[in-house]
Amino acid sequence: MNRILPKVSAENLTQFETLALASPMNLADGHARQHLTAAQGKIVSELPDLWAEAVLRPVDEIEREAAESFFGMLGQHGHPFAAGRTLSCYSSSVAMEILARSLVTTTDAVALIHPTFDNIPDILRGVGLRLVPVEEDRAHDEDLPAELLEEVGCVFITTPNNPTGRVMSEDRLRRLAGQCAEHGVVLALDTSFRGFDPAAQFDHYAVLDASGCRWVVIEDTGKLWPTLELKIGWLVRSAEVDLPIEKIHSDILLGTSPLVLLLVKRFADDGADGGLAELQRTIADHRALVRAALDGVPDVSFVDEHARVSVERLHVGSRLGMDVWSAVRSRSLYVLPCQKFHWARPQEGERMLRLALSRDPSTLLASARVLRSALLDTAELQG
Repeated sequence: MNRILPKVSAENLTQFETLALASPMNLADGHARQHLTAAQGKIVSELPDLWAEAVLRPVDEIEREAAESFFGMLGQHGHPFAAGRTLSCYSSSVAMEILARSLVTTTDAVALIHPTFDNIPDILRGVGLRLVPVEEDRAHDEDLPAELLEEVGCVFITTPNNPTGRVMSEDRLRRLAGQCAEHGVVLALDTSFRGFDPAAQFDHYAVLDASGCRWVVIEDTGKLWPTLELKIGWLVRSAEVDLPIEKIHSDILLGTSPLVLLLVKRFADDGADGGLAELQRTIADHRALVRAALDGVPDVSFVDEHARVSVERLHVGSRLGMDVWSAVRSRSLYVLPCQKFHWARPQEGERMLRLALSRDPSTLLASARVLRSALLDTAELQG
C-alpha cells in the first residue's frame, strides 16, 4: 500500500539523501552500504587491536602509512606526502570547505564542471565565489577558451564525475594542466570516485607536477568501503600553490583519528591485494542487475552507458523525475532526483534519477522492482 507522506522541499541533494537514511530501500546517497567482504570483516573484527595500536604509535607515522597504502592502491605513486603537502581531513566535504576558503583569498571566480554534485557549487558559493559553468563535453574534448581562463582563478574538475562517471584522460589532464600553467590558474580536482574506474588510476600527481601548474586534489575513502562513515578525505597541493591551505586546515581541525587512519590502511592494503578489483566487479554486477530489472520499461533509458562508478543515472523519458521520486517514496524507496546536479541549469536534470549501486544485491533487486512498478504506473497515467 502506498503511504501518504508530507511534501518535501529539499534545498540540496544531501537533504534528499538524509530523507532516505532510515529506509531499507535507500538508493539515494553514494556512500558504501554493501556487506563487508570476508577479508574486510576480518579487519573489523580486529578493531580492538587497531585501537591499542593507535594508542601506542606516533600519529604521523600512522598517517604516512595510511597515505602510502591508499595512494599506492590507486596508482598515485607521485603523491607528495613525504613533502608535507598531503593533509588528512574528516571527509572530502571538509577538504572542499578548506579549499574554498583558501581560494577566496586570491580570486572571486571559479570555472566549475557542469553537471556535478551540488555540495561543490554550494560550498564554493558559500564563501562568496562566483561560478562559471564548464560543460563536461567541453572540459573533456576541447581546450578551454583563453578569455575564460583570464576570468577565473581556478578550474575545478570532478573526475570521475558524479553523477556521470566520466573520467578525464591522461592526455586531456596534461593539456588542461598546461593551459592552467600558462594562465596562472589553479587546477583543482575532486577524485572521490577514483577507486571504481581503472581509467582514473594513472598517476595524476606525476602529470600535474610535470605541467608546472598550481594544483589541488581532493581524494576520499568514503565511497569505497562500508565503514559506517569512518573515512578520510585527503587534501593534496602543489609546492607553489600559493594558497593558505595549511593555515585554514589548522583553523578547522587539529588532526584525524589514528584509529580511522589505521582502518583505512588495512582496507587499502586489502584493496591492493585484490579487494579493489573485487569491488569493481561487484559494482559492474550490480549495474547489470539494475539494468536487467528495468529492461523493457517504456520510455526509460540509462544515460551513462560506459560508467563504472557506484552510481547510475536513469532517464525517465517524458515523466518528471520528481513525480517518479514521489511515487517511489510512497513505497519506501528513495532515489535521487537529478535537477540539482545541474547547478547552473536545473531543468536539464528534471527527467533523470540517480541510483546508488553500493548496496546488497537483495536491496537493489527489491528497489528495482518497486521502481519498475512505479515507472509503469506513471506511464499508464500519462498515456
